[in-house]
Amino acid sequence: MNGISLGQLRGIILIPILLFCTIAVLLWQQSRQSETPPIVQVAQPVASFIDEPIHPIPLQLDLDEKKVKLGEKLFHDPGLSGDNTISCASCHNLKTGGTDRLARSVGIGGAIGDFNSPTVFNSGFNFKQFWDGRSETLEEQIEGPVTSSIEMGAEWSDIVRKLEKSPDYVSMFSEIYPRGIERNAIKDAIAEFMRSLYTPNSRFDKFLRGDSSAITAAEKEGYRRFKAYGCVSCHQGVNAGGNMFQTIGVMADYLGDRGKITAADEGRFNVTGDERDRHLFKVPSLRNVALTAPYFHDGSTETLEAAIVIMGNYQLGRRLSSEDINLMVEFLKTLTGEYKGKPL
Repeated sequence: MNGISLGQLRGIILIPILLFCTIAVLLWQQSRQSETPPIVQVAQPVASFIDEPIHPIPLQLDLDEKKVKLGEKLFHDPGLSGDNTISCASCHNLKTGGTDRLARSVGIGGAIGDFNSPTVFNSGFNFKQFWDGRSETLEEQIEGPVTSSIEMGAEWSDIVRKLEKSPDYVSMFSEIYPRGIERNAIKDAIAEFMRSLYTPNSRFDKFLRGDSSAITAAEKEGYRRFKAYGCVSCHQGVNAGGNMFQTIGVMADYLGDRGKITAADEGRFNVTGDERDRHLFKVPSLRNVALTAPYFHDGSTETLEAAIVIMGNYQLGRRLSSEDINLMVEFLKTLTGEYKGKPL
């Protein structure tokens, strides 16, 4: 064969095969490395958990504790509002599930907001902020309420001037931020505090981590039906929601039946101007949902039972039985977690 031995021929054939296999392995490793990283960084490895669409909240996060302490002080300071009457905590009370439990929040001068205030707990896990997703990050989200004329009604220059009069603030900022008290530093500290508002160790999370006795047979059946009806297609992941948009009224006209449609009901359309985004909203997290009534972007629904009926009718096109509803309520109650080691 033109002077090529059988051994040489085998070598010639094997080289491209080995090269192909090597390239395939490298490409596989690269694809694994390029997968989307977790939303948050876990300080220590999370214990293995059973394979379910909802994932347990990490037991610990890597956070800058100095920023968290400063952010907590700012979060509760009414001096961040134009007339020193409204703080972030006014609409996001940590003692009431991270909400104000009003259909729509009351801002500066008694102004009524356009939306129901979502819980601030676990907001660090959301893929975007606000019902219409108009902010990509927590830092960006802080800008809206602070300067809104119907929320906190403040100017950043006035806020900075107020904070600079406080020796405590001057000391805390200078220890963390080289440029001291300024707009971006204020937002950065508050955002870090908001990331600290995670609520792990719910009974359902304990179940996900392998403790089958953490929830009752009825609660397990409620979860089974929650999955069987397809609720989990929108409410999954670490936050049991908060990671996609969905139209309100997929199977029937929720807004038309409710009536009195407002500009806020246009949802994400107000952000993008894209007709496909009309009535599109961020799917809310179901974490601690038993504590955060009233429900939906319009705050129109007072109870979990009523919310499930509406979701069944308008999102699934199904009329759920009383048994279905009651069992799913029992499941949803297991999503109430702990904050700073204490049950909410």
